[in-house]
Amino acid sequence: MYELNTFWNWFVIIITVGSILGCWWLLHWTKGVGDEKDGKTADDTGHVWDDNIHELNTPLPRWWLYLFNITIVFALIYLAFYPGLGNFAGKLGWTQENQYEVEMAAAEAAQEAVFAKFREMAPAELVASEEAREIGGRLFGQNCAMCHGSDGRGARGFPNLADDDWQWGGDFDDVMTTLEQGRNGIMTPFGAVLGETGVQEAVAYVQQLSGQRADPEMAAAGEKHFQTICMACHGMDGKGNQMLGAPNLTDDIWLYGSDPADIAYGIVNGRNGIMPAFANLSEDKRRLLSAYVLGLSAD
Repeated sequence: MYELNTFWNWFVIIITVGSILGCWWLLHWTKGVGDEKDGKTADDTGHVWDDNIHELNTPLPRWWLYLFNITIVFALIYLAFYPGLGNFAGKLGWTQENQYEVEMAAAEAAQEAVFAKFREMAPAELVASEEAREIGGRLFGQNCAMCHGSDGRGARGFPNLADDDWQWGGDFDDVMTTLEQGRNGIMTPFGAVLGETGVQEAVAYVQQLSGQRADPEMAAAGEKHFQTICMACHGMDGKGNQMLGAPNLTDDIWLYGSDPADIAYGIVNGRNGIMPAFANLSEDKRRLLSAYVLGLSAD
């Protein structure tokens, strides 16, 4: 537990106790104003408007004063039992860390009964279970929807999980590995290697691979670049490599866009797509989340 040094410890104590005592003194000083002072009653502040309107210093009602005193007593009792006076932990030894751990333990105990019945189910059974996918959907909304969208269809730079195209593999174990370890997909920049003309030729060949219109001569020149530079990750046929996270270039699914300018930007500057790890989620939660994600592409 973090502790204040000596100066700040006493600073907090003096400010806290001084404020409470100051409030008590102010309350009792204001209620005890003398009856006579300088020829006028204590209730009269001496402020007069229009010759006959006087500002009076009327004491607080007794019940209101008692309530203020009760709050002061409550504050002193609270500070005796709970943290608030520097490094003094209070008689009960309460901390917000301990409170958090107690509440989390209670939540996990309540969840255990829910997760236990899914623990022995095979991946295919989990994907087919509506109840499992319903829970997985809630986990998806809490952890994944901010990047992949509430429907899992992704956005520019964030993969669509509702199709059948998997950059890192679409088996249950592959998705589990992605959730546990995260992914880091790196596209190396080749602008300096290819030059401006070489980049345009490579763009033409990639367009041709995916069935788009491209200049035949440019595409033929681009194929040579592809076979000497790009095939190491994307394969000779351009269908990618899931072990490396290299996408399939022969389909019509594009993570960063299919326009020539988008393709050229990726070749010149490279890409760096990071999927954070969710190892903080229990294995039970990751299994249900994996089942939900696989169910998206099966629907």
